[in-house]
Amino acid sequence: MPNITEKPAESEELPSDTPDLATPDPPCASPPRPAPLEEVMEIERNVSNLSIAHEIVVNRDFCFRQSCPPPDSLEGRVKEMMHKAFWDSLQAQLSLNPPDYTQAIRLLQEVKEALLSLLLPGHTRLRAQVGEALDLALIRQQAEHGALDLQRLGGFVIATMAALCAPARDGEIRRLRELSEPVPLLREILRVLGLMKMDAVNFTVQALRPHLLQQAVQYERAKFQEILDKRSDALDNTTAWLQRAVKEVSTACVPPDSGAPSPGQTPAPREEGSPCSPSAVLNQAYLHLLCWDPECPLYPETVLMDRSRLDGLQRQVDQLTVMAAVLLVTSSQCGGAVCSGPGFVDKLKEVMAALLEGSHSRSFNLQEALLGVGEQVQRLVNQGLRAQGGPAMDRDQEAVLRGQIRDIAKTDNPVRTLLASRIQSFLRTFLGSPAGQRGPMVPPAGLASVGAELTEIGAAFGRITHHNRLVFGPFYSAILKKALFPEGECDTGIDSR
Repeated sequence: MPNITEKPAESEELPSDTPDLATPDPPCASPPRPAPLEEVMEIERNVSNLSIAHEIVVNRDFCFRQSCPPPDSLEGRVKEMMHKAFWDSLQAQLSLNPPDYTQAIRLLQEVKEALLSLLLPGHTRLRAQVGEALDLALIRQQAEHGALDLQRLGGFVIATMAALCAPARDGEIRRLRELSEPVPLLREILRVLGLMKMDAVNFTVQALRPHLLQQAVQYERAKFQEILDKRSDALDNTTAWLQRAVKEVSTACVPPDSGAPSPGQTPAPREEGSPCSPSAVLNQAYLHLLCWDPECPLYPETVLMDRSRLDGLQRQVDQLTVMAAVLLVTSSQCGGAVCSGPGFVDKLKEVMAALLEGSHSRSFNLQEALLGVGEQVQRLVNQGLRAQGGPAMDRDQEAVLRGQIRDIAKTDNPVRTLLASRIQSFLRTFLGSPAGQRGPMVPPAGLASVGAELTEIGAAFGRITHHNRLVFGPFYSAILKKALFPEGECDTGIDSR
């Protein structure tokens, strides 16, 4: 999303010894005022709610987790010191003669509130038991008369937690029962109650997920509209993203539902005056997200919530392109008999995955990694040739094979370029329709060895873009209508239902 406020440019300062003899400039417009704090906070809330709702819908494994800063971080060290000081203070209070139960009673109140928050409406009897056992007025009277038994109260709390917790927390409950000192007992009770509250929230999310799926499109669209109402520039990057796709598709003859030609393909000329297909423009824009420059800050606002997922798919696509190129070069140089040997392709893919790990990093040396890949390919090929009773490759053949694999590091390598184009075409077939409406996907020639991985990537890509199209279709329609149909005589035809 764009920054909430913009910092006005600083004026240039003249040297102190230079007299100002120029005619004063006329008053200029006031600098842009920062948004009011209430408006900023409301936008942040809308963004947060929108992000959470989106994650619940698109991430099947979504769950809330407690925030735990790394122990070696500044936040982690400060948190640890403050917690230690708090529990040391409680220990000192309880060690007095007579004990000071002021802080302990406050903690018991927190324990009571946490237990009550875990109860369902039907837990009437258990609610009454908690209220009776943790009656704070009675607890204060017992403390004043020196009759407060923290161990007995802890036993009741643990028994109640055992009745309410998920089976995954049974081990935590057993460890609680082994504690006898009041301070460690209260500390661990509060910690486990925090985990149980998180379990309850996640259970509620999963239970409501089917209902959320039915309302997700309307909810996300409404929340984004609220953001757009307060920030008129909230679609600037999205507009530029779509306009770029319009320029590319406008130079090609693209069928209405087939998308745009991939990089490396030669587009056929369009008939002058014939409009571009809005679906083709949007598909081309989606494909750009799989080759997005990570240094470019102008990421489309409407896809920002899925950026981490799309970046992950982009890394997988880049790695699979290199792996497919290596496999194709190996097959053409050494013959299909070796590559079709039992387990050869799987073993080679496993080796390449290890050597190409981290290839998405800018500091990664792909050419050096491919030198190692070439050596491993040479070794596996020679093993395969010997297993078939034939001679190993001679030095010239090995040098040619390693050289061709090394050349794959070049971005203009013809094998790599061809396979990248075919992968883009294959992934484009996943756009525009839900998974249930597509038939079996057959990978293009040269990509059968990575077909399963590409199909998995395509399915994930299709799910992300299909939901995005449903949510933001009306916003895309408005942008594309201005770009494709300036006179407004035609509908864009983007499905936003």
